[in-house]
Amino acid sequence: MEKFNNKWMRAVFPALLIHCSIGTVYCWSLFKGDIAAYIGSSVGEVEWAFSIAIFVLGMSAAFGGKFVEKDIHKSSLLAALFFVAGMAGTGFFIYQKSLIGIYISYGVVMGIGLGIGYLTPVKTLMLWFDKQKGLATGLAVAGFGLAKVIASPLMEKLLGERNNDGHLINASNVYTMFYILAGIYIVMMVIGHILLKKPAGHEEESVQTQNFSYLTVLKNKTFIGIWLMFYINITCGLALISQEKSILAFIGFGAIGLVSSLTAVFNAGGRIFFSSLGDRLKDRNSVYKVIFISTISAFLLTIVFDGLNNSIAILVIAMLCIINAGYGGGFSSLPPLLSDRFGINTISTVHGLTLSAWAVAGLTGNQLSAFILDKTQSFDMLLYVIMGLFAIATLISIFVVKPGIVVLESEALNRKEEMAAIK
Repeated sequence: MEKFNNKWMRAVFPALLIHCSIGTVYCWSLFKGDIAAYIGSSVGEVEWAFSIAIFVLGMSAAFGGKFVEKDIHKSSLLAALFFVAGMAGTGFFIYQKSLIGIYISYGVVMGIGLGIGYLTPVKTLMLWFDKQKGLATGLAVAGFGLAKVIASPLMEKLLGERNNDGHLINASNVYTMFYILAGIYIVMMVIGHILLKKPAGHEEESVQTQNFSYLTVLKNKTFIGIWLMFYINITCGLALISQEKSILAFIGFGAIGLVSSLTAVFNAGGRIFFSSLGDRLKDRNSVYKVIFISTISAFLLTIVFDGLNNSIAILVIAMLCIINAGYGGGFSSLPPLLSDRFGINTISTVHGLTLSAWAVAGLTGNQLSAFILDKTQSFDMLLYVIMGLFAIATLISIFVVKPGIVVLESEALNRKEEMAAIK
């Protein structure tokens, strides 16, 4: 069994099993209309289940970081149980035609599984890949991005054929699909739970974790800067990604499914590319400068050549691919950046706190684009607003998130006590 006790079998493979399971939350658009039709509610009402799930994901990560820090085996099992219970519960409440039940099962219960599951493998990966933290987190978080590409064909198969109006021929497939997926994902996540293991000799909980102060971190200027630029990157990404289909239809491009798969590949690829790039740079914060500046450049090219109004499809598709890559890269580059600034000992807790930005962005990203388009009916205006927000994020990255490790008050106290003990 010793040959299986390595970083690939104890960190990468279980992380991929967990993230490829929970990442299917991004397949929501495939079946939300079918759920609405079956239970007799509007798509807008059903849509809130997804928003709640992303919000609970971020908040459960924010407050669950200390629990993950203590014991990854308990947290990985808890993530599996909550995620699968939420998925099976969603199927049950669809059958019962209960919108509130769907909010609770898909939004709250599954959301808790998402947050704890997303956080659990990260520190373990960075401990195994001490010199390549970016590559490690990029590989795992890429699983979250690729989940949509992998699961979408399976979900379409389980949903079955549709009539000319686009409705399912067998409407009951919409809830039986959730039961089948719950069975598949419990197997994947439990195997991930069993295999996941920290390197030999590493204690589950450090002294720094025990004395961790949430308030100290939340008041820290560097943390606030990272939180804000992470929030802006997600909000802007969601604002544009949520309008992909509408933008392509506006310019008259027909192969929307092909572009959707292409952008999903860029989303996953960006997670590996940008976080790996950070391993080669003196300061990992530079990765965010690259993400923001390249995205602004893509917007400028599209605007200068009036790609939206002149139907220059290649420019528009390139812009969508770049923002998807930057969106994914922002996620995978976050844990190594936080580790460099705040240290590895409390990374799960600090990372969890930062993911609260994801919770807030999940409620504001789609709504931002919807509000702008409702008021202006202009995709150009949407690009201008997003570009302005990315410019703000760039300034934050340059002037607020400075180089150098941040020594938290709790760590300083521990060091003081250690010195006193030595004396």
